[in-house]
Amino acid sequence: MFYAILAYHVEGAIKALTPQEDAALMAELLKINERLYADGSLGPSARLGETQSACTLRGPGDGTVIDGPFAETKEQLLGLYVVDCAARDDAIAIARDLRRVNPTAVYEIRPIALYRPGVPLQGK
Repeated sequence: MFYAILAYHVEGAIKALTPQEDAALMAELLKINERLYADGSLGPSARLGETQSACTLRGPGDGTVIDGPFAETKEQLLGLYVVDCAARDDAIAIARDLRRVNPTAVYEIRPIALYRPGVPLQGK
């Protein structure tokens, strides 16, 4: 089963890190990425750009493009991982590893459902 691990954080706290602090945090997160890649569990992962550069498409028809994410939250979605795990508990364990490295982040674990009629999702 594929799971998305969505990384939420107070964006200002990440932007406030010194370049050295940010590099140290990323080095620790990349250790987890390398382990997951080696065991075949890691799919796409990304550190997203600043929410100020985001836009939102909403509304009927073609919709309207609005600058910004306009989320009514203190935390913003700053990154994501796609992992291939046999069970939900395995995805939770990965999120716990990420949280040990970045304890002020919030990680949402969500199953991925791909709707491609007639094409099975190939995972572990």
